Amino acid sequence: MGASQTRSENQYQDLMDKTGFSLEQIKNLHKRFQQLSGNEDTISRENLETIPALANNPIRKQIIEAFFDKRNQHQNEVGSLEEIGFEQFLMVMSHFRPPTLKTTEEEREAMRKEKLRFLFNMHDTDNDGTITLVEYRKVVEELLSKSGAIGQEAAKAIADAAMLEVASTNVPHMEPDDFYEGITFEHFEQILKGLEMETRMHIRFLDVDTTTMRCGKSTS
Repeated sequence: MGASQTRSENQYQDLMDKTGFSLEQIKNLHKRFQQLSGNEDTISRENLETIPALANNPIRKQIIEAFFDKRNQHQNEVGSLEEIGFEQFLMVMSHFRPPTLKTTEEEREAMRKEKLRFLFNMHDTDNDGTITLVEYRKVVEELLSKSGAIGQEAAKAIADAAMLEVASTNVPHMEPDDFYEGITFEHFEQILKGLEMETRMHIRFLDVDTTTMRCGKSTS
């Protein structure tokens, strides 16, 4: 019993070191993982597709795929996983961890870069290190056309105009043709340089409020 408890404590400590979560946060997330997996050791895309809060989300596919994207596992790998275990689930959830009062400026900057990389990966669907106009169009079209208030062609035109506007405003040295070839991560950082990411990037569709990491529906 003692040896088993020691292994469990060592495992939790390892997860705490890798993700920055507290022991209580990891235990709360493990409860939600068990709910999603049906007490199995892994979860699949099908498990996440059953989440009611995701049903009408226009970027539902991108959100689900992010959990199975190897790039989000902090291991410098590319590709996709068929299923993920609890540790891999935690690694993805760690991208949504907000800073605390003890977080240093250096740590805040690292967290911001990590969150931006996560968002970049969601748009860079072919893992080539750039967000092309086609990929950008797809996201914008899904966000706009699924609202029912705008057609696909209009959404495409808005996506094109938005990309050129962003280029001219935030990356003035880039030519339109350069921007159409693809946005690198460095360009992406420049585009979002004025956006406060550290505390705003949360995830609530798992019935886990990442500002507290408690299971259960948010009252806010």
